[in-house]
Amino acid sequence: MKKIILYIAASLDQRIAEPDGGLEWLTGFPNPQKTDYGYKDLLASVDTVIMGGRTYREILSMDVIWPYPEQKTYVVSLHNWEAPKNISFITENIIEMISELRNQEGKDIWLVGGGELVSMLLEADLIDEMRICYIPILLGRGIPLFPEQPKESKWEIGGTKVYDSGILKVDYQKLCNFM
Repeated sequence: MKKIILYIAASLDQRIAEPDGGLEWLTGFPNPQKTDYGYKDLLASVDTVIMGGRTYREILSMDVIWPYPEQKTYVVSLHNWEAPKNISFITENIIEMISELRNQEGKDIWLVGGGELVSMLLEADLIDEMRICYIPILLGRGIPLFPEQPKESKWEIGGTKVYDSGILKVDYQKLCNFM
């Protein structure tokens, strides 16, 4: 079975985007050494990417080459847009469809975001690992990493790394048998 890995950047106050979904706070964060914060290793370990519709639209608005050309991408959305053949849309039966993807053979699955999708998959016990890069910024307002989490789950730290930029990356694994 594939693991679903949440790899995401969050502000110190647990925001993943500005109120309008913008990521300027993140893309504008200084990175003079071009550190990848584990991104290349993660990308090499996955063959599938899952994201919400707002995250998809934000990536498209960045005017960059599609960042996941080697991975099959699934966008959870109310709408089914025209897209290249390696991008599909999940518009109904979300938990069932993602569970089916998880049960396929292959590499792991990267859950890119956003917050509502993260909460939905946590509620369904479908996230196996979280790799959160805490950016030393307080946004004050914006989209929370874990909006209205309806259920408790317990995690243990698998590792931490502090970068010269001040970013703290924390890896968490889900604890089994927690009630």
